[in-house]
Amino acid sequence: MKPTNRYAPAFPLSRLLGAAALVLLCIPFVYPFWWMLINSLNGAAEVFGPPRLLPVSWRWENYREIFVVQPYARHYLNTLVVAVLGTAGNVAVASFSGYAFARMRFPGRNWLFVLLLTALMMPIEVTIIPTFFMMRTIALTDSLVPLILIPIFAGQGAFTAFMMRQYFVALPKELEEAACIEGLSPGGTFVRIILPLTGPVVASAAILAFLAIWNSFLEPLVFVNSLDLFTIPLSLSNFTDTYGLPQWHLQLAATTLSVVPILAVYGLFQTRITNAMVNSGVKG
Repeated sequence: MKPTNRYAPAFPLSRLLGAAALVLLCIPFVYPFWWMLINSLNGAAEVFGPPRLLPVSWRWENYREIFVVQPYARHYLNTLVVAVLGTAGNVAVASFSGYAFARMRFPGRNWLFVLLLTALMMPIEVTIIPTFFMMRTIALTDSLVPLILIPIFAGQGAFTAFMMRQYFVALPKELEEAACIEGLSPGGTFVRIILPLTGPVVASAAILAFLAIWNSFLEPLVFVNSLDLFTIPLSLSNFTDTYGLPQWHLQLAATTLSVVPILAVYGLFQTRITNAMVNSGVKG
């Protein structure tokens, strides 16, 4: 039996050095959030002063003023509605399309899957103009409808469909064969047997879609004109004075409130977010 040293330190030097190194590495990532938080409580003239660890003036009225300058609560609600509906539609449509690509045999399936992959490679800046003309033709501009439909059927939807397809390919076919023997239709098999197994990938896809929609700026900028229909990214750029200069203290206060749902999602589901990319890389 190997003798133990009863006088060994509780925390070895190597662990202490490793912890100190991790703390130092975290500073460049944590400080921007801390800077945003403390300057959301400063005045406009104090935002770009020397770096501080605490606010100078503690202006809590900044958080009240952002709701007076413009309808920020309405913009918050708009963003929440678009993110929730867009995420639900994204996951629902991608689940069906991913299952079709993974399990069903139909003419042109491989070519359609290649088109799906091209959508992943095409940035939104390439397709935003034809999408705008299409939405204008059917009178959907200056509404929240395009902001909900684009994440479902454009690049984010293609990414989610690809994730779902990769997950379905990895499932054993014996599940569907057993369901067929029991008399279930293909639709019943998908809804009652396959879909309940997709919890991890659905959660990952939903989280990624929600984050992408919540932070989307270009689509609201192109499709929305009315102030009451603004989303949070547009609202943040609208905190300006009479000369058009940014009111940085108000922008930072509004930004602090806007990141609360994102931080909550990351805090609660950080493991699923990390596994999202792993789920999308499962080989078929």
